[in-house]
Amino acid sequence: MDTSENSTASPAKEPRPGTPPRRGWRRWAMDTRPLRRPAYRRLWSSTVVTAVGSQLTAVAVPKQIYDITGSSAWVGAASLAGLLPLIVFALWGGAIADSMDRRKLLLVTNGGIAVTSLLFWIQAATGLESVAVLMVLLALQQAFWGLNAPARSASIARLVPADELPAANALGSTVMQTGQIAGPLLAGALIPVVGLPELYLIDALALCVTVWAVYRLPALPPLTAAKAGSAGLRGILEGFRYISGHAVLLLSFLADIVAMVLGMPRALFPQLAAETFAAPYGEGYALGLLFAAIPLGAVAGGLFSGTFSRARRHGWMVIGAVVVWGAAITGFGFSGSLWLAVAFLALAGVADMVSMVFRGAILLSAATDEMRGRMQGVFTVVVAGGPRLADVLHGTAGSALGPRTAVAGGGILVVVVMLGLAAAVPALRRYRV
Repeated sequence: MDTSENSTASPAKEPRPGTPPRRGWRRWAMDTRPLRRPAYRRLWSSTVVTAVGSQLTAVAVPKQIYDITGSSAWVGAASLAGLLPLIVFALWGGAIADSMDRRKLLLVTNGGIAVTSLLFWIQAATGLESVAVLMVLLALQQAFWGLNAPARSASIARLVPADELPAANALGSTVMQTGQIAGPLLAGALIPVVGLPELYLIDALALCVTVWAVYRLPALPPLTAAKAGSAGLRGILEGFRYISGHAVLLLSFLADIVAMVLGMPRALFPQLAAETFAAPYGEGYALGLLFAAIPLGAVAGGLFSGTFSRARRHGWMVIGAVVVWGAAITGFGFSGSLWLAVAFLALAGVADMVSMVFRGAILLSAATDEMRGRMQGVFTVVVAGGPRLADVLHGTAGSALGPRTAVAGGGILVVVVMLGLAAAVPALRRYRV
């Protein structure tokens, strides 16, 4: 019998020494050691189910809003409507995750997301056609997701040993990236067959599977007694003070901000598809390839994560990944061929996967358990907010300088700024496990 079912989870024990190294092609393949641990396998399995299901709703909401209004501006406004709740509740959710049983928090928030998906289905099935209702439901969904994400990520360090954290992050990130590819494709295929409202219902049913998987996790209470006020504003501010006092954590956040804000050119993909890459394949085909290239590269990086997931110099892996990301984006900016551009974006996706894996591992290993939830809350905000800021920056720069100049310049800035930070603050260079 699995004794973890009925006991409080503590940090997973280190694997026994003498485990034979993987040989041949298995050295290159994804490291699946964390899946041998039942608790982590349940958490990961729930991610597999929801990675695709959540993308069905992510496609259905903007599609429904556009069908009601006929306006892309309303679609953009809906995206912003979900951003503020996500930021606020991710920060608050991180503080809550450090003060209560994370399993209970995951049960409540996954249940809340499921109910929200069910409400999405009801409004669509009844033909309500209210943009205001859709925005309220979207804000509610993002609030629950903001509360959920820090607890989910912070729990991983309690379910696997420290040397398996990169592998666990690679497994989770690969599933999420795969969902971003497969989910929209599945949604496009299902809408003509079952209709748009049923996409919400499928997501709600998938979330029931997630709730069951989380229910079977062991208890994950705080390892130390929570301080008074740790789940409120005081706790959130303590998290920021903790970051400012730990250079390696601060640099891990700055590395992602540098890469995403200066080097994420997705806002320029439509213009580049129309002006640079349309011939001879057509604008629509080119646009689809540009948007798919980075997640495809990230999935490929995850599938071959055995090449890097056992690295111990986590700081250097982050620095190198961000530099490669910047160089690949620069190459994309200078590309005149669609397939060369896609190749550079795919390389950037591989680098992004490496960066995600080791930034996540640093946050889980360098922070104490009583701070992990708050670190993951800030991480959620950075990951969600960085690309949106990049859209504004690159859109403005592209209009002023031209899209290719803006893209290449942003990539060069990523390389220069990241190397400058690494030189100025040695903590990240020296960090290893």
